[in-house]
Amino acid sequence: MATARVQQPAPNTTMAAGQEDGTYYLEQVSIVEDSEDDFQYEEIPPDDYLGFLAEDEDFQFTVKSVEEQNEDTKAATQQGELILKPTLSHRPEVVDDFLRNFLIKMGMMKTLDCFQTEWYEMLQRGILNIDDMGFVPDVYTHNQLLDNRIASLKKELENYKAASHKAGEILIKLRKERDFHRMHHKRVAQEKNKLINDIKRLKKHYASYEPTLSELTNKYHNALKQKMLTSLEKDRAVGQLSGLQATLRTMNCGQDNIIPLISGYKTYRECKTFACTQKTVNEIRGQKNDEPSNDSRELPKKPQKTVEQKHSKDSEFPRDTRVNPYLAQMKRKPNNLLRSGECRMTKTLKLHELAVSCLSLHPRKEILVTGSDDRLWKMWSIPNGDIIMTGEGHADWLSGCSFHPSGNLLATVSGDSTVKIWNFLKTDCLLTFKGHLSSIWGCSWHTCGDFVASCSMDKTSKIWDIHSERCRYTLRGHVSSVNSIEFVPFSNSLLTSSADKTISLWDGRTGLCAQTFFGHVHSCNYATMNLKSDTIVSCDSSGIVKLWDMRRVALMLTVDVGSHSANQVVFHSSGQLVVVASDDGTVKILDLPSSQLSSLAGHEDAVQCVLFDHKGEYVISGGSDGTVRFWT
Repeated sequence: MATARVQQPAPNTTMAAGQEDGTYYLEQVSIVEDSEDDFQYEEIPPDDYLGFLAEDEDFQFTVKSVEEQNEDTKAATQQGELILKPTLSHRPEVVDDFLRNFLIKMGMMKTLDCFQTEWYEMLQRGILNIDDMGFVPDVYTHNQLLDNRIASLKKELENYKAASHKAGEILIKLRKERDFHRMHHKRVAQEKNKLINDIKRLKKHYASYEPTLSELTNKYHNALKQKMLTSLEKDRAVGQLSGLQATLRTMNCGQDNIIPLISGYKTYRECKTFACTQKTVNEIRGQKNDEPSNDSRELPKKPQKTVEQKHSKDSEFPRDTRVNPYLAQMKRKPNNLLRSGECRMTKTLKLHELAVSCLSLHPRKEILVTGSDDRLWKMWSIPNGDIIMTGEGHADWLSGCSFHPSGNLLATVSGDSTVKIWNFLKTDCLLTFKGHLSSIWGCSWHTCGDFVASCSMDKTSKIWDIHSERCRYTLRGHVSSVNSIEFVPFSNSLLTSSADKTISLWDGRTGLCAQTFFGHVHSCNYATMNLKSDTIVSCDSSGIVKLWDMRRVALMLTVDVGSHSANQVVFHSSGQLVVVASDDGTVKILDLPSSQLSSLAGHEDAVQCVLFDHKGEYVISGGSDGTVRFWT
């Protein structure tokens, strides 16, 4: 029959090499016409088939028979497909194919050509009998497969050994770290026990000082009370002396003797302490009529100096009878946009690289000073934002700034625990006050311009005299950081807020606490008064704003402006609006008559400080994003 000369590689390792080269060889095979399956077909004789048709010529029966035969054929076909699946027979590799594959694998192409030439030559001559060629033993092929498997397993074994070695090193390292942490834990435990013992010993030692501290505290308070009483007696005596002098000037008989009597004192301060009574006047009159006119009479003894050591350059506190000239501004009503909270951000100035921590407006001009965490203060013209001056000198962040009432000086406080006074005419630092033990949070000028007050994290506030360049009083009473301080307008009183959740009112002439307001449950960040000085507004770190009645010393209103900290709160000149700087990046506006609260969003970070302009027409805010924004 016909022959096909396609030779496929044998299924072993030599076959792969041949397939990689893309080489195929021809082999003479015979195609047998016999069916590959063993199914025995039964032939139907033509006579039977015709007889079958002749027996029944009914058309309906014939159609039905044909349909049944078709169904049987389909069923037999499906069953044959399921049962008679073709099987692949495995033919072992013959020797000549093995030799060819071996020579190709080894690259012996010349030998392969010689072998092929001689092989086909002998085959054509009939010398070579293909049936005599044997097959390659399966054991050899199996051995090759096993060799390949062994090589693969050896490679995997090496990988596992390397992984095991690496895991062993990691285990050793972890054990060393475990031992180190155990030793560190033991050492920390020993130090902890030592510190606990030290704390217990210190508590016992502190308890032994409690009675002495209580006694000293009582003595201190008694001394302060005596000092206050002495000051009041001194003021009363000065008033009596003034009345007496007016009376004596009208008395012609005693005028010549009273003047030498008062002139016996060297200074006006000593003369003020001379407390005359009506009895003293009568004695002077008797001496006028009975005694000769000589200098043998005794003068009253000069009073001795009390607790405070006076300085020749010390400034005097003005009287509290002055009237606030800005009270007329309370009649100025805020615009409707501010009251309704519909005002918009009209301008944004990028003034500092770091957070803007404080703002201060010039008393009369449209000039703004900003202090920042970058240790600089800058003076700007508003609202165009042209820079006028830059001050550098603090060693740490700035936390507060305040213009002198005249507008010629500027006070700044910083985290470096100093208060600096800057002179705009000389463009230099005029004074530096040192005395606080920790960071200073705020400052405020007295309306007379001779004193500046500062508050600090060291739980104290101080009043500094500009002329004598020293600390006049230290206000002690808060038990935690004092966060804000402010001189009450045109008076000698100061208002402070503290992290001890209280607000205190102080007498600047004596340094004593006159009143304390309790009600906040979190750290009080800021407190200020309206122009009339009859209402206090304060804010704390939980977002609570409270209004206090100064005269009744009572709480008037409590408003929750949000869950974030309220950093600063400011009254409108009319006293009807309150603006709050919030830590959530918004400016809150509270309309007191209607208790309506609105928010102005625009800052990218916390708002640290706010204020109104001179006319109360727009709001200025400074934030941690280094910008100052105008809202109108």
